[in-house]
Amino acid sequence: MSDSGARASTGTVPDPARSRIPTLDVLRGLAILGTFASNVWLFAAPGGPASLLGGERAAGLAPGPAAVETFLRFLANGKFLALLTLLFGVGMELQYRAAVRRGLRWPGRYLLRAGLLLVEGLLHYVLVFEFDVLMGYAVTSVVVAYLIGRSDRARTAAIAVAVTVQVLLVALLTAAPGGPSVDLPPAPVDYLGQVAMRMEHWGVFRAEIVLIVPSGVALFLIGARLLRAGAFGPDGTRIRRRMMLVGACGLPLNLLTSFAGPRWFLVDRYLCAPLVAVGLAAAVTASVFGLRTGAGPLRRGLTAVGRTAMSCYVLQNVVGSALCYPWGLGLAATAAEAGGWTRVLWVPLLWAVVCAGFTSGAVLWLRRFDRGPLELVMHRAMGARPPLRG
Repeated sequence: MSDSGARASTGTVPDPARSRIPTLDVLRGLAILGTFASNVWLFAAPGGPASLLGGERAAGLAPGPAAVETFLRFLANGKFLALLTLLFGVGMELQYRAAVRRGLRWPGRYLLRAGLLLVEGLLHYVLVFEFDVLMGYAVTSVVVAYLIGRSDRARTAAIAVAVTVQVLLVALLTAAPGGPSVDLPPAPVDYLGQVAMRMEHWGVFRAEIVLIVPSGVALFLIGARLLRAGAFGPDGTRIRRRMMLVGACGLPLNLLTSFAGPRWFLVDRYLCAPLVAVGLAAAVTASVFGLRTGAGPLRRGLTAVGRTAMSCYVLQNVVGSALCYPWGLGLAATAAEAGGWTRVLWVPLLWAVVCAGFTSGAVLWLRRFDRGPLELVMHRAMGARPPLRG
């Protein structure tokens, strides 16, 4: 698409302030904390994250603790990942506008950014976490980069196609004999053994990208559309009400599929949770604009995490691994041996402690630096040097 075409596609759309949009940082920070609220159950599982592919949930627990664990998983599963994906699309829209405003060719250097994200995701997958999403985001961003500057009709058609593909994939996998589960050998107890397992079973662990990409294409473009509609600005009350209605419709379906058993996991995570995420984005944005006082400690913390989102995402998984795996403190095995309520209730405590740690770290880091550590690496690799604070 030519530069003139790009300008024409945004010429009638009000452009937000060229500085950071505070509500987006708050939402991004909440999404990072919520994503770890989902991932922490994987680190805390006796069999490690790979046990998820075997359909393991609350196996071995009495009905009471098992129900509580299912409910706690319901609170986080998929919603905050979908929110993070939505916000990634918002960020891409802002970068697209910046390129058009400066007269730069699009996607141009954005493809370099996507390549760097792919490398970071690859390292994160191999060295840290089986279910990394950065690689999926990198692939998705390349696809969306060629769609985001197209006409409203073309973007709407792309969303419809992506949603259709996603629904069909989830339906096929859910209806398949045995459901969405895969048999894998027990996770190795040593770090190098876990790395080797990720590399050996690459196809199994990275198969989720098949679901991440169509979901990501839809959510990226929806996020861009919501930004254009003013959903994250002070005058977006009407569109936020519609978004909250979508979330209200998705919430009971999300709760139902959460308790329906492992077979419905993909429906719960990839079809119902994104609906809730749309409503959550609107509710949090409305709350931020509804506050009459200045930013309190909670908002400052969320904003700091939002501004260092990639660094916090990777750090939380590194810390979760070190605390839970046998090569670290081995807390997952200790809690599993205790059983009962101990096995269930220590996970929210672990989440709270880890989140408090990297939130405090983000606040302190931003007193001196303009971006998070990984954000600095990305920025400098793109050829810029952000200033120090103080």
